[in-house]
Amino acid sequence: MKAIFIVYDQARGEEVAEMLERLGQRGFTRWTDIAGRGTADGIPHFGNHAWPAMNDAILTFVEDGLAAPVLDEIRRMSAETRDLGLRAFVWEVSDAF
Repeated sequence: MKAIFIVYDQARGEEVAEMLERLGQRGFTRWTDIAGRGTADGIPHFGNHAWPAMNDAILTFVEDGLAAPVLDEIRRMSAETRDLGLRAFVWEVSDAF
């Protein structure tokens, strides 16, 4: 099992959740109104007058075979609109209850 943490510009709206559903992944947890700045490029998302954009994030747990298709879709989405920002991080999950 894998955990995938996805951080994205709020302008993407429901696009990330809809992508997960298309791939057959129902469960996730979403956080809204998250401030932050990427490590390499992109504009800061601080929710203030200088940097008004904000991020959302989703954490989902998927079977091992679904991790690669999710990352492929995230890469595709990111390439289409690089300025919006979209990152994903994957962890191994050793156990879950």
